[in-house]
Amino acid sequence: MASSDIQVKELEKRASGQAFELILSPRSKESVPDFPLSPPKKKDLSLEEIQKKLEAAEERRKSHEAEVLKQLAEKREHEKEVIQKAIEENNNFSKMAEEKLTHKMEANKENREAQMAAKLERLREKDKHIEEVRKNKESKDPADETEAD
Repeated sequence: MASSDIQVKELEKRASGQAFELILSPRSKESVPDFPLSPPKKKDLSLEEIQKKLEAAEERRKSHEAEVLKQLAEKREHEKEVIQKAIEENNNFSKMAEEKLTHKMEANKENREAQMAAKLERLREKDKHIEEVRKNKESKDPADETEAD
């Protein structure tokens, strides 16, 4: 379009800016459009060209299918690796938990045995003390009888 086909009409000015109205003149019958109105005519394809296009399409399809299969195989391999890693972590956690529990149980057992040994020692001390008191009492009792006579 040429600049003579366009008219610019200024509208009222505002504080926020200006407004314009563009008026386009109607198309003249002499002007020719830049693009053809009808699609270009297709040439007739030979049997060989059709066959080549079909083979190329088949190759593209096979290539795409191979790529999809490759991606699926990679995805499955990744899933296997993730599962294997999860299993290893679970086994490691189980081993650590079992070791901690075993250690705790051994510590509890040793503590209990030490407490029992301490109680037994206190009981032996009491028995010794009781035995000493009996001996002292027996040795004093005959003496007390003779003094009382």
